[in-house]
Amino acid sequence: MKQMIKRKDGSYSQRGLWDNIRAKRGSGKKPTPEMLKQERKIKAKMAEGGKMPTSVAKARFVAANSGNIKEARQDASKYGYKFMSGGRLKAAYMAKGGTIAKTTKGPGANYRPTKSGAGMTQKGVMAYRRANPGSKLSTAVTGKVKAGSKAANRRKSYCARSLGQLRQSSQATQNDPNSRIRQARRRWKC
Repeated sequence: MKQMIKRKDGSYSQRGLWDNIRAKRGSGKKPTPEMLKQERKIKAKMAEGGKMPTSVAKARFVAANSGNIKEARQDASKYGYKFMSGGRLKAAYMAKGGTIAKTTKGPGANYRPTKSGAGMTQKGVMAYRRANPGSKLSTAVTGKVKAGSKAANRRKSYCARSLGQLRQSSQATQNDPNSRIRQARRRWKC
């Protein structure tokens, strides 16, 4: 049986995750020299009246300047951060919110080829969710579903939404049975 804890309002409830987290607060590892150095930089910047960007703001800042690498490197060093290159720059761009690589070939494909039903792969959905924290995007409902279930409602919603997209597309797309929208609708069983 879980331990019962008296709360501030006088009620009792079982010990839970947040109680464990609060109990362990302050009992973590000692800060590394790098962490202490970074903290000193932040405090010095704040003492001057400046505002140090948060990690998300830093990622957005570097990503926004990723077109000119030399300029981005200078701007990043101005705020006391190392310039992120390669995969880290891509991760920073993704932190900006929104885009993932539109690949349909190879093991890292984020989208299905048209022949296999278009839409996103599971790997693509996971990449999108990493790029957009809080997103609840999930893959297509392709199997048999119970009427009125969450999956059935998702399918109904997608089919209605994609029908509007199909009607707004060109005549060539509407008449082509192998267009991405038509293939996706077929995969969703619309």
